[in-house]
Amino acid sequence: MVSRFPEPIRSIALKHRELVKFALVGGTCFVIDTVLFFGIKTVVLPNNPVTAKIIATLVATIVSYVLNREWSFRTRGGRERHHEAALFFLVNGIGIVLNSAPLYIARYAFHLQEPHVSRLTEEVSDFLSAQIIGTLIAMAFRWYGYKTWVFPEENARGNGRSLDEEKELGHS
Repeated sequence: MVSRFPEPIRSIALKHRELVKFALVGGTCFVIDTVLFFGIKTVVLPNNPVTAKIIATLVATIVSYVLNREWSFRTRGGRERHHEAALFFLVNGIGIVLNSAPLYIARYAFHLQEPHVSRLTEEVSDFLSAQIIGTLIAMAFRWYGYKTWVFPEENARGNGRSLDEEKELGHS
């Protein structure tokens, strides 16, 4: 697929393939998170937007783990799968806090909610604080955390197998 891209985009995409894949997974999870956040906030938990944000982010995080492990960082590893998963969810737990903090601050420190502001201002504030600012902060942290702690070794799974699978096959 990348071979169809024109130069210099092809060279950049190949050089930074993990980042491109991470961004595509992130974009997919952003859509999942956004749809769930506004759906839950509007229909299920209209008085608890931070809880709605946390639920949406948890669902997107589960999808993110599968896609990042099996596609974005497919060749990286260096950890037992249970250790890797625990670190992934720890990094994402911190990411959830980072992602939710701007919404919490906007709502409860700056009172950007009805009746202090109009409904439109509240919705725009929720979107900007939770979906833009929070997502960017959490994304930067997750990128660093995945490469540093979760999937630290390049080419540890060169064939796409986990460390556990390699040990079972006697390749490690």
